[in-house]
Amino acid sequence: MVTFDDVTAAAKRIDGLINKTPVMTSRTLNAQVDGEVFLKCEMFQRVGAFKFRGVSNTLLQLSEQDKARGVITHSSGNHAQALALAARLLGIHAVIVMPRNAPAVKVQATKGYGAEIVFCDNSVEAREKTCQHLVRTKGYTLVHPYDDDRIVAGAGTAALELIQEVGPVDFMLCPVGGGGLGSGTAIATKGACPKARVVLVEPALADDAFRSFHEGRLYPSSYPNTIADGLRTALCPRTFAIIQEHVDDIVLVSEEEIRQSLRFLWERMKLVAEPSGAVGLAGVLAGKIPASGKKIGVILSGGNLDVSPLLASLTR
Repeated sequence: MVTFDDVTAAAKRIDGLINKTPVMTSRTLNAQVDGEVFLKCEMFQRVGAFKFRGVSNTLLQLSEQDKARGVITHSSGNHAQALALAARLLGIHAVIVMPRNAPAVKVQATKGYGAEIVFCDNSVEAREKTCQHLVRTKGYTLVHPYDDDRIVAGAGTAALELIQEVGPVDFMLCPVGGGGLGSGTAIATKGACPKARVVLVEPALADDAFRSFHEGRLYPSSYPNTIADGLRTALCPRTFAIIQEHVDDIVLVSEEEIRQSLRFLWERMKLVAEPSGAVGLAGVLAGKIPASGKKIGVILSGGNLDVSPLLASLTR
């Protein structure tokens, strides 16, 4: 299992390749929840999401033989972009399996970074089967979006940076989908400030992690239709085990609560977050934790938002 030492080693390994993203605060937000909230802004990470951390940590540890075979993954967008860019920077061929309903902005960005895209049906099962087939037939090296200790350790560096900058927190919140960020965040937070409570936040329309955590058995994802498209994946045995050991709670937020979180970030803080990236803050704003008088860290996991509908409405 990933340890705090793995996270600190990952931080040193990827230093200089990743962006050290800013931590933002808002007096309005603090007054609204009666606490101190510190937002780790991973929309300013390379490729616009935290995913670049774990991918960089993974590719930097591949053997020359693994690099020569090329790398492959399946992703609806942010992990795809991260692998595409990191592979290009390191001179590695990248193939990305993407569902046909992946956001256009993420598909275009992935192509722009030079990756080869293979489309599949809109289900986790289809993504995994297509990816496995290509690994078997083409010999690519799999870089899984979350079922990899190196990915988890790299993802945890965001929370580690936040704590190093602002000091120990009472709560740390982040979104949960496949659990790579949640696992890494929990390990980093408990290692840096053991008394902190780690709370993962999930859309109510995609509640498989919530049910898995509270019932003690691993539930699959049915690829639900939440606006938080990056959280439509399910936990794997690796991330489920880490979350069971290190996470204190998983809470749910509604689609409207996610929209209200986005609205606050856009209007009051001028931060462009995508729906998945704002889910952690939605947990704070919706009162899912006792925030009064507490110091709260929140990972805003990404900002790859498709602005075409907004621009179209302005045109009309």
